[in-house]
Amino acid sequence: MSNSKFELLRRSAGVLVGVIVLTISGASLATEQSKDRQEGRDVNQDAKQEARKNKVDCKATENKSNAECRQDKRDTKQQGRDDKRDTKRQ
Repeated sequence: MSNSKFELLRRSAGVLVGVIVLTISGASLATEQSKDRQEGRDVNQDAKQEARKNKVDCKATENKSNAECRQDKRDTKQQGRDDKRDTKRQ
């Protein structure tokens, strides 16, 4: 009888260890994903700020039309989105 209690205790301990390992690995994966998402957001926000600045500079210094400057802004933002995707996939 005591042998079966020991076996039950051993199995329970094994299951508990397995659950703990899976929990820890899942938490670290979530942390990595969170960091990747945050880096992507930072890259995207930087691209937006750069696009705004470039549009203002474009209109002030290059004597381009608003439409031409707007297209430059779109291109800058699109490049930022591409950089964000690259950042998240690393």
